[in-house]
Amino acid sequence: MKLSDLGFDQWFEENGGTLSRSEGHAARIVAVDRDQYVVCNGLKSVPAELTGRLMYSTETNEDMPCVGDWVLVDYYDDETHAIIYELFARKSILKRKTAGRQIEYQLIAANIDVAFIVQSCDVDYNLNRLDRYIVMVKDGGIEPVLLLTKSDLIDSLRLDSIIAEVEKNHKIRIVAVSNITGVGYEPFNSILEKGKTYCLIGSSGVGKSTILNNLLQRNEFITNEVREKSGKGKHTTTRRQLVMLDNGVMFVDTPGMRELGMISFDHGLAESFEDIAEIAKGCRFKDCSHTEEKGCAVLQEVKEGRLSANRYQSYVKLLKESEYYGMSYYDKRRKDKAFGKFVKNYMKYDKKH
Repeated sequence: MKLSDLGFDQWFEENGGTLSRSEGHAARIVAVDRDQYVVCNGLKSVPAELTGRLMYSTETNEDMPCVGDWVLVDYYDDETHAIIYELFARKSILKRKTAGRQIEYQLIAANIDVAFIVQSCDVDYNLNRLDRYIVMVKDGGIEPVLLLTKSDLIDSLRLDSIIAEVEKNHKIRIVAVSNITGVGYEPFNSILEKGKTYCLIGSSGVGKSTILNNLLQRNEFITNEVREKSGKGKHTTTRRQLVMLDNGVMFVDTPGMRELGMISFDHGLAESFEDIAEIAKGCRFKDCSHTEEKGCAVLQEVKEGRLSANRYQSYVKLLKESEYYGMSYYDKRRKDKAFGKFVKNYMKYDKKH
């Protein structure tokens, strides 16, 4: 297997010149479990660790390696172990706000070509939550595709209704599958291309592990039964890893997301809500919040029924959340940098005196 089979294409070759270290070997991170890494060079996969310089010089979680990253490594102990020195530039990145009150990014995966947003057709289907996923995916420079699972649990009229509702709001591809009957896997497989990297994201229990098992044609990932009350399965994925199918297609399996917080996703919002962004050009004020201002073109569209109230509310909620956490995050970054500068100056003073 060559590096190109792992996704190392011309884009990475052209951006490899930004590395500060000329010697070393390119490898891809194929598994991350807490601070443990596994890298692959196309011939073998070996455990790897970060250099102390890389570990302690990074200012934020965003600068740390994650599954899917291309890195520069050296091999030791007869190439049974690797040391990670530096990261290649990323073509795309999937990230979210960490769960809880902490204002920080959590990296999910890097260098993804297509993200399959997995929602089941039963109790898990939620248009507002889908909006969140699409914003997150597009903001990272990744193509979103909606993958509806458990299509066997609803009739064709309900399925057509769901697809029509999504198509009304988003211009994305939609595929419906059943892990029980196998219906839908043919058009699903037709999307997949050799050498491309895909990921499955969605809530716990929507069937991501079952999908991977079906694609691999073996039970490599553990699955659990669906709970009768909630209609959801128990979350089983515990680490992020990249797996390769027999046809050369790569998939990143990620843990389910119970909470999907966002930090400053301006680009993703503009792309996911293109219709509202276009309407907003007609607002009287450039800094219009689209909530109460006179001369707001967006509010006028809602009032006259040309813009869905539900879509408008989803947009405003995501906009406010993005702005709030965005300001909090950049304020935190300023404080962290100021503290780091103070520590460096103190260490210089202490060493001198």
